Amino acid sequence: MSTETVAVVVVTYNRADLLEKMLAGLARLDPAPDAVLVVDNASTDRTPEVLAAFPVQVIRSPENLGGAGGFHLGMKTAYEQGFDRIWLMDDDVIPAPDCLGVLLSHDEACLAAVREDSRGALCEKAAVRFDLANPFAIKPKTAMVETTYRTREAMPELVEIQNVAFEGFLVRREVVAAIGLPDPAFFIFYDDVDFALRARRAGFRIWAVRDAVLVRQLDFDQQHALDTWKGYYMYRNLFVVHLRYGENVLVRLKPWLIMLAVLMLSPVRGGRAEARNVIKAMRAAPAIARGVTPSVGPSVD
Repeated sequence: MSTETVAVVVVTYNRADLLEKMLAGLARLDPAPDAVLVVDNASTDRTPEVLAAFPVQVIRSPENLGGAGGFHLGMKTAYEQGFDRIWLMDDDVIPAPDCLGVLLSHDEACLAAVREDSRGALCEKAAVRFDLANPFAIKPKTAMVETTYRTREAMPELVEIQNVAFEGFLVRREVVAAIGLPDPAFFIFYDDVDFALRARRAGFRIWAVRDAVLVRQLDFDQQHALDTWKGYYMYRNLFVVHLRYGENVLVRLKPWLIMLAVLMLSPVRGGRAEARNVIKAMRAAPAIARGVTPSVGPSVD
């Protein structure tokens, strides 16, 4: 078993009931992590009451930084406190009691637990193939764990993946030292994709660990929110990823083509709200794509 120290970083905002179940799951881990850091994004529900019931280090932000800002702050704090590994966790997942131990049994810099839904079905959407070279790929995620293997039993013990969710992602501090922190400019969505792309370009491989089980308490439903405020961030950050990491000119032009397609189809799908989101997203994306990747300052390793 690894003797490395591990800090869990959880980001939460106004989901006290989910958080309570999630923290109870962390309390059942064997082996236990060395610390649990919870970034509270200025919650206004009973989150402080829940946090007071568990032995956690609370980092309360005076404003909602979004998931991206929360993971930036939490990872920065864990890195500065000297932990060897940082395990990122959302507030709507519950790890199996042996999840951390299974991950630590693998000597790799980037490891991901594999998610299933509350019924036990595989729902791991991390990309087995994330294509930023083919301009004709409508979505860069052209294959994922869930669709490639269908069941956990069909997976090999380790599956190399090309992006990762910040739900059960275990990363060594050497990775953070090399590539920096999650980019808070994303606010929500694609901050984990951006981090994974940077890690892979720096030479690190990312492995999904079949037997490290993480259970989602909620279903995936973000694809139905393109006409809401979430849709703006989905479009904007998808465009940022294409502009920042597209491997050729045609791929980097895809955001404009996607915008035009959405505008043409908006009368029969998301209406004016989705059209406004995609226009606003296209205006904002280029500046964010040119932004400076947040570093951790001088390396202490």
